[in-house]
Amino acid sequence: MPEVAESVIAAIIEEVPSYSAPFQGRMGRVIEQAVRTSLDSFLDAASGAREGEQTSIGVGVQAAEQLGRAEARAGRPVDALLSAYRVGARVSWREVSRMAVAQGAEAATLGRFAEVVFTYIDELSAASVAGHNAETHTAERARIVNLDRLVRSLLVGAPETRLVEAAQLARWTPARTLTVVLVAGERALNTAAMLDPRTLTLGEDLPPVRGLPAPDRVAALLVPDAGGRARGALLDLLSGRDAVVGPAVPWTEADRSYARAVRAAALPRESGTVLDTDAHLAQIVLAADPETLADLRESALAPFADLTEGSAERLAETLRAWLLLQGRRELVAEALHVHPQTVRYRMGQVRELLGDRLQDPDAVLELVLALSARPS
Repeated sequence: MPEVAESVIAAIIEEVPSYSAPFQGRMGRVIEQAVRTSLDSFLDAASGAREGEQTSIGVGVQAAEQLGRAEARAGRPVDALLSAYRVGARVSWREVSRMAVAQGAEAATLGRFAEVVFTYIDELSAASVAGHNAETHTAERARIVNLDRLVRSLLVGAPETRLVEAAQLARWTPARTLTVVLVAGERALNTAAMLDPRTLTLGEDLPPVRGLPAPDRVAALLVPDAGGRARGALLDLLSGRDAVVGPAVPWTEADRSYARAVRAAALPRESGTVLDTDAHLAQIVLAADPETLADLRESALAPFADLTEGSAERLAETLRAWLLLQGRRELVAEALHVHPQTVRYRMGQVRELLGDRLQDPDAVLELVLALSARPS
């Protein structure tokens, strides 16, 4: 058996290129031991076959299963191992049959012996495939769990050291930047399939954002390296879908992109459109603290409080256009679809109500903010 084992190992190294490197170091010793264990277990099986018994080959099968698991952990497909089994069976049969013939074994005995050899190899192959599949499934389940933990850690702004560790556990290679995209939960998988394969997905139970509730029935996609020129391509891919796209940020700061996307999700928009948060920064700022903004609106527009609702609305609309268009009456009239004289008349009323406040920069800023907000 020691001679046969050496011949098998030499043949595997020569004929199965995938095993040239693994036979070096610790893994090589594991494989060599597996070869010897398999041969010893085979002798027991062959002896049982000779005596007509059903001899257990559990030791060899267990070793084969563990070898299959080890291959999966090393990231190698099971094909190389099955090739090694075929080479081992051929070399073992050649060497052992040569010795048996030299000892005068009969042809019938050799035929039965060949049957035992290849039946045994089939059982080892099946055990290794089962071990490889089991380890692959276990590893994939663990990776899915670790990816989920990584995404949640990113969205809540965990410390960088924790994020790096989580990425390593999930076997996810960090991108330069991440862009958070919010989409309807039922469209998450289809949308992710169009994006960078490194895209991270969290399809349920999104975390809340600094006092804001978590979005309902919405999934978060964390898209790698979609900043700069790549942002346009991302927006084009998402066209026609209900989506909110946060800013591209360093990957360890993905919580900032998520927070902005969540805030922007509350802004009004048409169904089936993509909301690019980079293009709506002012609206997001205005919506960030609705209670304070309501107080500001009430304070800034207090002089309009005694007017009828219709009059107050018309004067506020005119004042907003006047401030944004820098007092150019013709442009204001065009924007409001009224005559320039109407603008002049309304602004006369506004000046009576506000007095010197229209000359105060701080007051003008408050008016612009208040008039930019929608009444609650």
